[in-house]
Amino acid sequence: MSEEIKKFKITIDGQTTEVAPGTSILEAARQIGGRSVPPAMCYYKPLENSGGRCRTCLVEVSKGSEADPRPMPKLVASCRTGVMDGMEVKNLTSDKTQEARKAVTEFLLINHPLDCPVCDQAGECHLQDLGYEHGLERTRTEFERRTFEPEDIGPYIKLHMNRCILCARCVLAANQLTEEREHGILFRGEQAEISTYLNKALDNDFIGNVIDVCPVGALTDKTARFAQRVWFTKPVNASCSCSKCSGKVVLWMKGEEVIRVTARKDQYDEIEEWICNECRFERKDLKYWSIEGPRHIDRHSVISLNHYEKPKNMINLLNNPDAKEISVKDEE
Repeated sequence: MSEEIKKFKITIDGQTTEVAPGTSILEAARQIGGRSVPPAMCYYKPLENSGGRCRTCLVEVSKGSEADPRPMPKLVASCRTGVMDGMEVKNLTSDKTQEARKAVTEFLLINHPLDCPVCDQAGECHLQDLGYEHGLERTRTEFERRTFEPEDIGPYIKLHMNRCILCARCVLAANQLTEEREHGILFRGEQAEISTYLNKALDNDFIGNVIDVCPVGALTDKTARFAQRVWFTKPVNASCSCSKCSGKVVLWMKGEEVIRVTARKDQYDEIEEWICNECRFERKDLKYWSIEGPRHIDRHSVISLNHYEKPKNMINLLNNPDAKEISVKDEE
């Protein structure tokens, strides 16, 4: 009989849960759920060694542990800090955390262009969400932004380095999914950029997944660029018989037309199963797919407002206390 592992208790914003030793504060927060979960621009659970770069997940540790109740002197990155038994953490309830998140957001936006109206990532962009919640109305910097020309880094992928925040998710995904990595972070400091090795193309069978892991619009699908705004499309679960991957995908459709194909993601926008390039880029016809039904988008986003799916027994209330309730049946 194996010995039972003692779990650690952690309290985040007044909510307590128990987690296994070695769990990060961020994963413990995700176990609690709700608005106490810190945002993360670089951490990506399916990718080894991710996290620790963007600092958007900073939290205040007001109590280190039962053994040593002293608070930690500085804010810590929740994705890289392990839980201790009896630890108490403040996220939403900490003014220092919120001020630090505003500062981090401002730094991320220093070189980021204001091209949301033409960016394919608009509507499902983590930086757009951060900018809305914590961003300033105008920049306080006076120097010129870094600018790059869009670059083709493969037959299917377009790189917009202007939008990149150097989270390194795409590099880690390539390391994990391919045997020979052909792109990475070149140079250092403010000169750092994502690029390929001697202009080589990224043509691995699974390299299209770097588009899905990118939290901003730096890597885009050339087969779907400028085809449609995401909030005008209808996501549906679909599957096919594929010899390379599971074939389980999300089709983003406009009428009967397949605009783009992506991997299925959870509420934190993390891929559940990697898909191959053939499923992602080459199967843009319904004849290849078995439709399973509408895809419910769990993460908070423009695309999760149920404009494409009516929940059962839903009652819509008009913004008027004297108005009568309108049911789904009345609407139809």
